[in-house]
Amino acid sequence: MTDRYSEFRKIARDLGLDAVALVPGSNFTRLFNQSFHSHERPLVVVIPVSGQPSAIVPNLELRSFDLLKFEGEVFDWRDQAGYADAFQRLADHLPLSSIAVEGQVMRVFVHHALTKAYPGLRVVDAERQIAGLRIRKSPDEIEALEAAIRISEAALAKVLEQVRVGMTETEVESLLTQALFANGADEHAFGPIVAAGDNSARPHAHARADYAIKAGDALLLDFGARKSGFCADITRTVFVGHASDEAQEVYDTVLRANLKGHEVTKAGITAHQIDDAVTGVLEASRFADRIRTKTGHGLGRDVHEAPYIMRGNHEVLEAGTVFTNEPGLYKIGSFGVRIEDDVLVTEDGCRSLTSFPKTLTVVG
Repeated sequence: MTDRYSEFRKIARDLGLDAVALVPGSNFTRLFNQSFHSHERPLVVVIPVSGQPSAIVPNLELRSFDLLKFEGEVFDWRDQAGYADAFQRLADHLPLSSIAVEGQVMRVFVHHALTKAYPGLRVVDAERQIAGLRIRKSPDEIEALEAAIRISEAALAKVLEQVRVGMTETEVESLLTQALFANGADEHAFGPIVAAGDNSARPHAHARADYAIKAGDALLLDFGARKSGFCADITRTVFVGHASDEAQEVYDTVLRANLKGHEVTKAGITAHQIDDAVTGVLEASRFADRIRTKTGHGLGRDVHEAPYIMRGNHEVLEAGTVFTNEPGLYKIGSFGVRIEDDVLVTEDGCRSLTSFPKTLTVVG
């Protein structure tokens, strides 16, 4: 019989620890094919190196937790009594001296509840090892990513047909949201970025309701649909009415950097090497002072996940890895350009899961 917890047991064993703790999030969902909200009520699954797992579950979630067909002991608790006793019952049932946790996911109060129940507990951040289990995508996961991307690209095409001088960023954002759901999105992968003019020079800008798009503005749209639990993450920068000579030169530079990323990517390359090649194109241009970000990040159940495509990350990318290739140049107070594709690493190269045109486009 297959042990669905084997890869987590191996992480604990390799780190010399007694167990792994998972809380609601992408790793939890991947394991159980069921998601739970992360809120003020702690829910924790503890997977020991050997033996059955145990779980702390809010009483109101018990019927939903039954769907997981969980094999081990469940310690439930009610709001009226609080969760401290459930953690103590866990400690009495499953003695531990050390545990691996998801450093970017586990909240501080859950950490405190564990260490109170287990005095002297050694807590180790194993985010890299646990999240690393999701780096290489299965064929089904790639199919889900492609579905999210198709929805996103169809929505983008619809929105760009409607953009006009005088519209506000929030009006464009509203059109984008409507188009995403009309084309089948389950939800946003993340809050969309719709930024025009000087706002496009802020990599994580918020749409403004009081700014009317002007002729000559850059309009940057960074967004994605979530479908079947997987995220798209696409950026295209267009120009409204017309594009200046400077805009065309900046755009061409960013596009060359983006294409360089596709050119060098294949199984066996490191994240450092990809970023070095892509950023090197930007650095060799006369716009080097406008570089503000790394090349990209992994993409899957989370919109930002491992591996991170940046200098200094010498992690080797395997076939099946999906990451964003999103070079950009940003002149504060003027405009920015970013071009982002979602890229699948293959044995002999890569395949762009995004296919939306990247030639400089003027709309409106």
